Amino acid sequence: MDWDKLRIFHAVADKGSLTHAGEVLHLSQSAVSRQIRALEESLSVTLFHRHARGLILTEQGELLFDATQQMVKRLEATAARIRDSEDGVFGELRVTTTTGFGTLWLAPRLASLYKNYPGLKIDLMLEERVLDLPMREADVAIRMKEPSQADLIRRRLMNIRMRLYASAEYLAEHGTPTSVEDFGTHRLICQQAGAAQVSAGAQLVQQLLSHEVASTLTVNNYFGVLQGVLNHLGIGVLPDYIIEDFPHLVRVLPDLESGEVPVFLAYPEELRHSKRVAAFREFVTEEIFAYRKRKQSD
Repeated sequence: MDWDKLRIFHAVADKGSLTHAGEVLHLSQSAVSRQIRALEESLSVTLFHRHARGLILTEQGELLFDATQQMVKRLEATAARIRDSEDGVFGELRVTTTTGFGTLWLAPRLASLYKNYPGLKIDLMLEERVLDLPMREADVAIRMKEPSQADLIRRRLMNIRMRLYASAEYLAEHGTPTSVEDFGTHRLICQQAGAAQVSAGAQLVQQLLSHEVASTLTVNNYFGVLQGVLNHLGIGVLPDYIIEDFPHLVRVLPDLESGEVPVFLAYPEELRHSKRVAAFREFVTEEIFAYRKRKQSD
């Protein structure tokens, strides 16, 4: 198949419009239309259903679009490797991690990375969904479990635990619980039962909710839980790393905590020699080493 025609087909399928694809490709609508017709004729199939509101892929078109998407991602990966073969660390680096870890731990520490590499453009994608690194949905991932995808380089960064924290103001007004049974007079702030979260955290919440709890506030990520705690709404289930940046919070029931949760850094094998990935890996490793050192000295 002619690559030029495939390139034009991919743009049309991606934009859903001959006009918008032409704008991206710097071609006229009629030129784009001719190329699509020629590709359909060469394959003896119809690739698009044509509607007044735009173009919709046929079943055969969907199959071809899946193939061109993989081709484009592979080309992007190759282009990234070519750029990385030059001196210096610059350009886009797409990093994915959970909303909680990204907002509460990673983002506040990025200043040192930008200071060393001002030409970096970090695209930070915070979501609980595990992105497909081999298919280049992201370049680097930090996850709360070991990645199961093949062809990934992975490194265990640290272990965290879920613990209970509250503000001094909340405890001064409502008292400090000395046992789980005391939650009958307190508000528990935690992730929603159906929200994507580490199993150790979910188990701790289930343990707490098996006792009588006066009131609850559930949120779908730890950033929201932290905001509730900082605003004196109750006692929150939070990862232990937050205490470094919020040292005024008070740990509640210090004998109660979740099991260990491993934190992994992962990236595709094909980015093994990427200078951008290496710079990010070294930055995270140094930050975690410093974090561990401070934690041991506390």
